[in-house]
Amino acid sequence: MPTLRDCILLHGPDLNPIHCKTFAWQDDHVTEIAVGDPAPTLPAPSLVVIPGLYNGHTHVGDGALPDGAAGLTLEEGFFRPHGYKYRELGKLTPAELREHMTNTLQFMARTGTVAHLDFREQGAEGAQLLREASNNTGIDSIILNQFNESPFDEATLDAGTASLPASALAELEAMLAIADGFSESTMNDLTPRAWREIRERTAATGQLRAIHCLENPAYRDISMRRNGRGDLARALDTTDYDADLIVHLTLANAAEIKLMAESGRTAALNPRANATLGLPLPPVTALLDAGARLLLGTDNVMLTPPNLFAELDFTHRLARSQATEARPSVPPPVDILRMVTSNIRPLLGGDHYGYLDVGLPASFVVLDFTAPHLRHTRNLLASIVGRVGTADILATYHRGRELWRSAELSF
Repeated sequence: MPTLRDCILLHGPDLNPIHCKTFAWQDDHVTEIAVGDPAPTLPAPSLVVIPGLYNGHTHVGDGALPDGAAGLTLEEGFFRPHGYKYRELGKLTPAELREHMTNTLQFMARTGTVAHLDFREQGAEGAQLLREASNNTGIDSIILNQFNESPFDEATLDAGTASLPASALAELEAMLAIADGFSESTMNDLTPRAWREIRERTAATGQLRAIHCLENPAYRDISMRRNGRGDLARALDTTDYDADLIVHLTLANAAEIKLMAESGRTAALNPRANATLGLPLPPVTALLDAGARLLLGTDNVMLTPPNLFAELDFTHRLARSQATEARPSVPPPVDILRMVTSNIRPLLGGDHYGYLDVGLPASFVVLDFTAPHLRHTRNLLASIVGRVGTADILATYHRGRELWRSAELSF
């Protein structure tokens, strides 16, 4: 039975740092955690065991195009059908795409990620390629699939009454036979009736629904013009799309923040990608203050490397910068760390916990806090969020499977 001894471990959904005399696992689950005293600091250099990280929003398909959209706007780089991303992906063979996705997932494992929620373009074929890459690497890909081409032209969307055509319904069935759920770019990409049809189909099979909202002003403005309501309100409405996952919220105002929090749904923020595109940054502190359940995502691989430790660092500093006179305190590091760990549980359920305890999946990351720049930390959680780099990650395991391990770590 593999075992780590005399380590520090983040225990349970609250990620409490504890001294752990013995941490052991067998097959796919944790068999022993010898719970010791709290360990907010390190009395001596130690290995630190944390839950495996969940990336709340990715587009790994464009890992084939790193920095290809540098200097382009959101519309120029990423909008279907003529954006740079779609033009370039169309030039690659399935084998090339699968290889690039595999390389991306291997990098994610090297940086502590065990699972990700991916908005996968290119219809059912695109979902199948990612499923194969996921199986090859051991990274758990929760695939949210998008139509290969938009089912409606602008005139039909402006009219707003059309149902999904038979060809789109057939494509939807093919996608959902492979993927874990459905996504589209924005609420403005389909008609209200089409969203209801997708909600009914995915609800019948228990599959997820996700959507980008409030990433730029047009998302809200076009929705208001066509439907009299903003895109977030429509996405959360239980009689419309009833989305499980909302992505971005960069332009969320006070009323929309309140709506998001009261909905009880999950939102995924992507601060580094927003910054790279020159977009507003999400109101992290206001969303946390309102009680919204948040994940962190790295978004398009073409924009930002899918390294969640880099995202944690950026997001915590952003949240600190958003403190105000009315709210002078800032979110503690544990609130940011939950965004890539235990906050995943209400969304995914099943064997996705995002935290460590006996009997739960052995999905964890081993960090080297014997390193000179980490061994004297005065605040362990702050150092995990703000100081850990790739070289400090010694191993990544998911359900007991070794995804990556340094030669420096032995059991």
